[in-house]
Amino acid sequence: MTDAQPGPPLLEITDLDVFYGDFQALFGVSVSVTQGGATALVGANGAGKTTLLRTIAGAQAAASGSVRYDGSDITAAPPHRRISRGIALVPEGRKLFPSLTVEENIQVGAAAAASDAWPLDRIYGAFPMIATRRKQRASTLSGGEQQAVAIARALAAAPALLLLDEISLGLAPLVVGELYETLAGLRSTGATLMIVEQDLRRAMDACDSLVCLLEGRVALAAPVTSVSRDEVVAAYFGEGRS
Repeated sequence: MTDAQPGPPLLEITDLDVFYGDFQALFGVSVSVTQGGATALVGANGAGKTTLLRTIAGAQAAASGSVRYDGSDITAAPPHRRISRGIALVPEGRKLFPSLTVEENIQVGAAAAASDAWPLDRIYGAFPMIATRRKQRASTLSGGEQQAVAIARALAAAPALLLLDEISLGLAPLVVGELYETLAGLRSTGATLMIVEQDLRRAMDACDSLVCLLEGRVALAAPVTSVSRDEVVAAYFGEGRS
C-alpha cells in the first residue's frame, strides 16, 4: 500500500483534548492525514486510539482543540453530517446487526451515503468472500466475513476518509492478508485510510505514515520510511523521540 503518492492534508487535528466524564483520554493531540494516504495508528491498550477515531467520526465530543476535514472545521458537527461529508468508521468489534442479512447490514451504511460511488455490485466485487453470503444473517458468518461486512457497510457510505479500528483483531493471518489486499485496492481508488493496528510489522508495511499514541499523547508521528521498527517500539513504551 505504500506506493501511492500522498496529497495535501485531508484531515487536520490540532491540540485535541477529549474527556470521558472527569477522565482525560486525549491530551493536546495534533495529527495530519494526507489525501490518498494511509496512516497507521498504534499504541498500547488504553493509549487513546479508539477515542481518537471516535472523535474524528463525531461519536465522541472534543473538549478543546479542532478537527478540520477537507478545509472545513467539523469539530462540532454531528456524526450524520460527517458521514454525509465522506467520513466513515469501522468500529472495533464490528458492531453488525446480527439478525439482519449481509446485504441489509450493508444497506444501513448506504442510508447516509456521501455519493453513489459504492453500489452493491462494486462492494461485492471488492469483497468476494461475502458476495455469496448476501442473504445470510450476519450472526452466522465467520469472524473474517463479519469484518468484511463491517468494512463493506462503511464503504456503502462512499467515504473519502475511512477509519478502521482493530480490523485484524482475533482473525487468522490469511484472512487478515485478504482484508489488507482489499484496503490496498481502496487506496488505488483515491480513498484515505486511518488504521488502528496492533501488528506493528503489518502497520508499517501497509501504511505510509505512522502515529504512535502513549497515554493519550502523540509519542511519535512520522513517515514510515523515516523511522525504524525499534524507534516505534521505543515510542510505544515511552522511550521514543519527544
